[in-house]
Amino acid sequence: MTRQILIPLFQQAKNTAGTRREQVCSSLRNAIHSGALPIGQRLPSSRVLAADLNISRVTVESAYSQLEAEGYLQRKVGVGTYVSIQIIKPPKTPRPSRLLQLSQRGNQIVQTGGCQDPLQPQAFAAGSPELRAFPLKLWKQITNQQLRIRGEQLLRYGDPQGYRPLREAIAGYLGQTRGVNCDAQQVIILTSSQQALQLIATLLLDHGDDVWMEEPGYVGARNAFISIGANLIPVSVDQDGLQPNNTLPAPRLIYVTPGHHYPTGVALSLERRLMLLETARKNHAWIIEDDYDSEFHYTGQPMPALQGVDNHGSVLYVGTFSKTLFPSLRLAYLVVPPTLVNAFTTARTLYDGHSNQLMQAVTAEFIQQGHFAAHIRYMRQLYHSRRDWLLTQIEQHLKHVATPQAASGGLQLTVWLPTGQESALTRQAQQLGVITPPLSRQYQTTAAQRDGWLLGFSALTPGEISLAVERLSRIKLP
Repeated sequence: MTRQILIPLFQQAKNTAGTRREQVCSSLRNAIHSGALPIGQRLPSSRVLAADLNISRVTVESAYSQLEAEGYLQRKVGVGTYVSIQIIKPPKTPRPSRLLQLSQRGNQIVQTGGCQDPLQPQAFAAGSPELRAFPLKLWKQITNQQLRIRGEQLLRYGDPQGYRPLREAIAGYLGQTRGVNCDAQQVIILTSSQQALQLIATLLLDHGDDVWMEEPGYVGARNAFISIGANLIPVSVDQDGLQPNNTLPAPRLIYVTPGHHYPTGVALSLERRLMLLETARKNHAWIIEDDYDSEFHYTGQPMPALQGVDNHGSVLYVGTFSKTLFPSLRLAYLVVPPTLVNAFTTARTLYDGHSNQLMQAVTAEFIQQGHFAAHIRYMRQLYHSRRDWLLTQIEQHLKHVATPQAASGGLQLTVWLPTGQESALTRQAQQLGVITPPLSRQYQTTAAQRDGWLLGFSALTPGEISLAVERLSRIKLP
């Protein structure tokens, strides 16, 4: 590293007046004054530096001796030559920066605020799986197996559509568990469901197109559509899900979470599903079915995917492994109608090319060997018990503040708060060391807002849930 610093400096110094010794001295002084060579940094031997700079060793020795006399260097026989002085640099005067000039779309993206996920599980940050229960030893074994069998192949560039065995495994799994009608050719492996939403928005929407959004609804989807200049149409949600009416403009795209509405948890009724499919058919519109946590359904049988009853190729189905396996896996999937496969695969090459080959292979094997289904069964039981424990704790300690929304599954629980109290109660919770994500952020329109929290429980043990609720029980209504 030291040699990489000194060689360019010496090349610059060669254009100045003075002997070679003076040029070496100047190069070293500049490196020390700039901070590139800090105190204690060992320098190359005179022989090595002379060879690097293509000058005589006598010249380097002379320069080292001069700088030692000046106090810049310290030389020890048999040990080496070291920087012996630390230069305190004056604070930099800020240079006038160039005016930030983003594109119109760039400004729209920045103004959304982006999408931030919690880095650590904490009560009650929403959406994190319980990683302490993940079969890490088994995952390591499969990883080592895949490296041993096809290591070199998995280190290469991958198919932008995704690793074929994983696409086959996903198609089989979705057909069996969610009633999705697809084959491996319709499956595209992506990095995240957010990437899927951004790809859909980019390829299927133009500036000003009308998009029906659930109200309240998922902020990540809203941001994806806003970022490309779409016109969002909030559509209210009741106990049967999205509630369209005749006053709404014809949509270009409809975004729904029909299996488990985000954030209230209600399921879209069969009548509404058929209504949306007919709306899409009549208007040549697309439907995004975000099936973000359908695996974790606790009461009765979940309704099959909307995609499975689509006879006109209108539905794009989005799923992810971030909640079912672990977030840093960075694998999600998008099922598209056959006519869209080539366009989405091509566009994907402009984003990040392909997902991690090794992780795709390990995930495919994890599914094919039956471990994924077993893991889901176990986690479903675990999360179910934690959801019920949270409900019990709220009933015992928090019913003066929070009213839970009935829901059949999920990794978080919606609770309603007294009207007009969300901000004040959230501040009190924060002071007590508890995160209570407010529901108001999920609404587009102020008039439709209801006060509430979205409490994530899946990554918390019963003891952690009890402690957090006990803290919240100290909250006082104004």
